[in-house]
Amino acid sequence: MVNKPRLYWTLQIGGWALYALIQITGSVFASDDQGVSTQRVIFLTYEAFFCLLLTHAFRNVINRWRWLDAGMAVLIPRVILSVFVLGLIMYFLRMPISMPLGLFNSKVAFDIRNILGLTVIYALIFFLWCVLYFSYNYFERYNTSLRLEASIKEIELNNLKSQLNPHFIFNALNSIRALVDENPGKSKQAINQLSNILRNSLSTGKRGLMKFEDELRIVKDYLGLESIRFEERLKTEFEIDPESRDFLVPPLMIQTLVENGIKHGISQLTAGGMIQMKTAVRNDRLNIQIRNSGQYLNGANRNSPGLGLENTKQRLKLIYGDKASFRILTENDTFVLTEIEIPHLR
Repeated sequence: MVNKPRLYWTLQIGGWALYALIQITGSVFASDDQGVSTQRVIFLTYEAFFCLLLTHAFRNVINRWRWLDAGMAVLIPRVILSVFVLGLIMYFLRMPISMPLGLFNSKVAFDIRNILGLTVIYALIFFLWCVLYFSYNYFERYNTSLRLEASIKEIELNNLKSQLNPHFIFNALNSIRALVDENPGKSKQAINQLSNILRNSLSTGKRGLMKFEDELRIVKDYLGLESIRFEERLKTEFEIDPESRDFLVPPLMIQTLVENGIKHGISQLTAGGMIQMKTAVRNDRLNIQIRNSGQYLNGANRNSPGLGLENTKQRLKLIYGDKASFRILTENDTFVLTEIEIPHLR
């Protein structure tokens, strides 16, 4: 975590020390063979010190009057007027320094052209300080805003994910419970499949994403659990593009859509039905198609699809913005097609 007061003083002292060094070096090159006098070096050092004090006082004004919150139409005139005032103050602050050092000349000091000329030069220096100060603070606020937005999205995604897990676990445990007495061997296999699903769902990346191939493994384990419950009534087909395996997808998203197809499609059919999953990669985008036996009538299943579809839409929106697409429709009155297309996140 950056210590902002320490960073401010480091830049403030370092910047004005550099200014003094540049001034002294410039005087060396501009002087004759005798070099720069000690008095001149002291004068330029004090000048940089007073610049530091003035800009620090100006910073307090900026913060007290909340200039950082003002719009550009208000801020720019304020800054321009302020730097000229600071330049004029700086010009007259030089006089008490130059007098004891023997560098004061009243005719030169009170010449209106000299006053205006040096005031403009100081104003430009203070204006450059303002540009750097405001740029840093705006950049810092922008980064803070991005971190806050990312935190909010992460919280929303975690909330959506937490809504899915209990629903899925409840259904899976019901399936396993029915097997314990009838077929202990299959129930043990089912418990292993459920364990694999939970382990994979917990090992997501920093962005709340996981590789498609890991999600596919979860889907196959889930269908293995469901095939115990439906037996011959559930048939599955997979047609997976090898290039799709490295794409990143939200965890349990595809499994949720497959579960939705079984719950609202196949489970409603006496003869059962088919779950088909097909992927294709085109133009660095992953297209996922999930088909299940059944119908999607008038924009809704025969029974309400519940949480799954709306949850999926929200997660896609949060992660991919407008770069992802989602649709669901009936094909040939026999299959419901759920189609997702997402970009490749690197």
